[in-house]
Amino acid sequence: MRLRSWKARSKRALVAVALTTTAVTGTAGWAVGSEQQPLTGPPPGTSSWRADHPWGLRLPDPASASPARIAAFFASLSAGQREDLAARHPSVVGNLDGAPTALRYQANKLSLRAERARERARSTDPDLTAQDHERARASMSRYDELLTPGRQILAFDPRGRGQIAEVYGDLAGARDVSVVVPGSDIDLSTFDRAKGTYGTPSGMARSLRAAAGDGTAVVAWVGYTTPVGLGPDAATGRLAEAGAPRLARFVQGLTATGAPRPALFCHSYGSVVCGLAAPRLPARDLVVLGSPGMRADSVADLHTEARVWAAKDDSDWISKVPNVELFGLGHGEDPAAPGFGARHIPAERVKGHTGYFAPGTDSLRAFARIAGGDDLTGETHDSTRGIGARP
Repeated sequence: MRLRSWKARSKRALVAVALTTTAVTGTAGWAVGSEQQPLTGPPPGTSSWRADHPWGLRLPDPASASPARIAAFFASLSAGQREDLAARHPSVVGNLDGAPTALRYQANKLSLRAERARERARSTDPDLTAQDHERARASMSRYDELLTPGRQILAFDPRGRGQIAEVYGDLAGARDVSVVVPGSDIDLSTFDRAKGTYGTPSGMARSLRAAAGDGTAVVAWVGYTTPVGLGPDAATGRLAEAGAPRLARFVQGLTATGAPRPALFCHSYGSVVCGLAAPRLPARDLVVLGSPGMRADSVADLHTEARVWAAKDDSDWISKVPNVELFGLGHGEDPAAPGFGARHIPAERVKGHTGYFAPGTDSLRAFARIAGGDDLTGETHDSTRGIGARP
């Protein structure tokens, strides 16, 4: 019996790999991705931060101090001392979970300006190639966009493919907070691209906040190295395992600075990251959409006190990939399957893998209510009336 079971699981895994390859080369139309090296460790500039002892103080180590410890440290400083630290170590303060929100905005503006100046020098450096000059000009343009007045950059790290977090709304004064965690192909250059808007963390966050109202702040978080395409990185948990501690620390930083426990909206491979981070997340809700699995067999296996929700549309190509986890491939059970135990979110009006946040969809309507703290348990869904109909 066990042998037959093992053979069946092996067959399912092989089918999963085959179907993933089909989706990569056919349905999704993407090329097989290249292997990515995850960005880990403390923020850039940490060595200089550790060597600094302003006012005779030992600064908290970004690699080991908890967000709560960092929040307490900044609370002990005067406004002038906080601003001085941001000016001296902008790349650390701008990415330091637990540091005051407004101070991180200020520090990241300084970091962006410094990076823009560096790329401007590279764009005319005679020792560099024409291709290098072109890349430098593209980076300058990107930084110009991020420095547009009114943008609230909560994290910025130009290393590798680049990471960023942007806030929509008043994070310090919001009644409810949400965090959007994206899947594959998202980095500093693509998180707010114009094409496929509702498949980007920026587009998802903007749409969610518009639907949820002004009392909600939404953070678009690109704080981990995402897979490129749907190659081996997307089929394994390696990048998610590197990203989960970063997500947990980021959310801990939000609550340490006074934000309410947030609702996390985890799209595609981002749901793998959320699943692995779940035991350490001070989250009110975990919402997964278009999920390939959460590296768990059930809600109980997530070891979270958060409410867990799941949405998957029949037109989403990810539904064609079997939910298995064997020999490191696949991400386990389907969170949208009844046996997993997640609360159901209707997605009958969604089109494809990136349509869950599109205006007018039943999924966005439900997301907005969850973002605002509503409990939809016990409600039914009528495609003509939308979510909220009572049985």
